[in-house]
Amino acid sequence: MELGLRGRTALVTGASKGIGEAIAHGLAAEGVHLHLTARSADKLTALAKQLAGQHGVRVASHALDLGVPGAPAELAAKVGELDILVNNAGAIPGGDLWQVDEARWRHAWELKVFGYVNLTRAVYARMRERRKGVIVNVTGLAGSMPQAGYIAGSTGNAGLNAFGEAMGGASLLEDGIRLLSVAPGLVTTERMVTMLETKAQQTYGDKSRWRDLFQGMHLPMGRPAEAAEVADLVVFLASDRAAYISGTTITIDGGFRNRPTLF
Repeated sequence: MELGLRGRTALVTGASKGIGEAIAHGLAAEGVHLHLTARSADKLTALAKQLAGQHGVRVASHALDLGVPGAPAELAAKVGELDILVNNAGAIPGGDLWQVDEARWRHAWELKVFGYVNLTRAVYARMRERRKGVIVNVTGLAGSMPQAGYIAGSTGNAGLNAFGEAMGGASLLEDGIRLLSVAPGLVTTERMVTMLETKAQQTYGDKSRWRDLFQGMHLPMGRPAEAAEVADLVVFLASDRAAYISGTTITIDGGFRNRPTLF
């Protein structure tokens, strides 16, 4: 399927690894010029060089922390005109209300929640002038399956989903802009593998057995999603092929949320 994205320009946050890196690969393969941002300068520089060489697109890297006040507006000014914004940066720590103190909670939300909101505010202003643009927020399944043991993340993702649904409604469409959220379930990323290795060491005394943990998770198809599968969805949603999709949250979890074995 031809997505018609060639020649457009996108900004991907949290692009140095995991889902963000996969999205960068997916967009570049469609001929999209890229601005990539994350806190790791070395990884960003290497990725930018790789994507430019493989796909013949322009790729600029911007190493900065979007959780720092003023950073989203600074980045928006640097990148200039955008057709696509993918908000993906940030990881909220696990733990219940008593394990995640106020300082950790606020620090995580500065990047994952307020970072999304503030960058959307800055980029949207420029998109509105052109009456054209797509904003995709990568949130998480916990936003619709809240867990007390992931209280800060559940609350943050639920808020971002509501933000996307509200902003992506009719009033935003009047400005010619689509906004929506993608909520992945468990995804095979470096961060996830590290967490599961720790759990496997505790459970089996062998961190290399982390895949064995899937047996008790009731995962559809017996596995998590691959980062590239999430990226494929994001790339499609950013294209004109998805022109009638806005103001919604699309879950990509293989049906995990609706499995009867969970109840």
